[in-house]
Amino acid sequence: MDPGSFVEYGRFAIAAQRGRRELADLIERTPADGLVAGTARVGGSPCAVLSYDYTVLAGTQGVLGHRKKDRLFELIERMRLPTVFFAEGGGGRPGDTDHPVVSALDVRAFALWAGLSGLVPRIAVVKGRCFAGNAVIAGCSDLIVATEDASIGMGGPAMIAGGGLGDVDPDAVGPIAMQAPNGVVDVVAADEAEAVAVAKRLLGYFQGATEPGAAPDQARMRSLVPERERRAYRVAPVIETLADEGSVTFLRDRFAPEMVTALARLEGRPVGVIANNTYVMAGAVTAAASDKAARFLQLCDAFGIPVVSLVDTPGYMVGPDAEAEALVRRASRLLVAGAALSVPLVAVVLRRGYGLGAQAMVGGSLHEPLLTVAWPSAHLGPMGLEGAVRLGLRKELEAIADEEAREQRVRDVTAAAQENAKALNAAQLFELDDVIDPAETRALIAATLAAAGERGRTRRPHRFVDTW
Repeated sequence: MDPGSFVEYGRFAIAAQRGRRELADLIERTPADGLVAGTARVGGSPCAVLSYDYTVLAGTQGVLGHRKKDRLFELIERMRLPTVFFAEGGGGRPGDTDHPVVSALDVRAFALWAGLSGLVPRIAVVKGRCFAGNAVIAGCSDLIVATEDASIGMGGPAMIAGGGLGDVDPDAVGPIAMQAPNGVVDVVAADEAEAVAVAKRLLGYFQGATEPGAAPDQARMRSLVPERERRAYRVAPVIETLADEGSVTFLRDRFAPEMVTALARLEGRPVGVIANNTYVMAGAVTAAASDKAARFLQLCDAFGIPVVSLVDTPGYMVGPDAEAEALVRRASRLLVAGAALSVPLVAVVLRRGYGLGAQAMVGGSLHEPLLTVAWPSAHLGPMGLEGAVRLGLRKELEAIADEEAREQRVRDVTAAAQENAKALNAAQLFELDDVIDPAETRALIAATLAAAGERGRTRRPHRFVDTW
């Protein structure tokens, strides 16, 4: 927080346990009822900050703590404040005695917090153990930053044991080794200091444009992607070269790594980036990748962040194993999310753009983005070229008895298809807006986004951002 900017609410609250504890004891041991909350400024911009205090009754949620949250959540909505919530804690507190309760299911805090989805950006920071109601606060957030020693779970050890599921060590309930690869956590930090720094950087993306940052040498773009389609490469350096230096934050990088999602700045303007990662599944769009990208598009759309799509995919992953993961529905999420985008979208075909998977990466059609360009070595087609050749010439190939002659025929026809599938041919038929020098990519994207400005965004009624 900016020095001197914090305005605290409810600092004199104490745990609702006067019926069984001395007032002096409650004042000393339960300050603020274990929840510090208020408004502040970060980087000069207003926000709200809330933090459970794990030293107070293990950061549990008390009666007055819930009322403080209700008060803050209503103010956050009224003032449209981005929010950072430090969510460490053990969930609901059973020991409060001063408030008559049977189920406590009438608590409004969770509905109010969830109702802020899509209205203001909310970042949860988790250090250590975060269970039950505290975990729900994190789970309803737009982004979760957690430390390597965090354990996050919908039920803590006591609840697990109470359900007859045995004794589980708190750190084994939902460790980062589980919650990062499964997509729960967006960014993993080494420690709390790094987590705070990451949260501030994430908050900055939602605070609008800044002065343009330093631009990496764009000539590097010409050598980052191999021309041979079967050679894998890391797409992260492409994103980092495209963006302002030091401005990229990768999200959910251990989940569905075949799809990369990142927030960055380009000439000071916040942008969201989706990209295929050919190091995993050859960059195919899997069910999990579709979930990851679709939810990210929702996030960007809700908060007015333009999207850049870097395409290098053979299409959707197919086959019985892929279909077993509800591919039909999950893959379609990316198309639906792309079609619903109201923020500017710019697409760049780096090397391959095949099939429906490529269409999903560009909002459903090559003509949906404000600008769709390709690099000179790129190829595009309705499906993978060799597969298309084998399918289209199946009867002819079956009639060739000699296996080597058959495969040579496949190679010859595939080579001809590759010549036809070149990006330049697609541009000549105006399927693409342009074929560009890779070194021009940054400048063209920046110019397009500058031209779009706010006019490129059609404001829509408030809609929530899916938690998944």
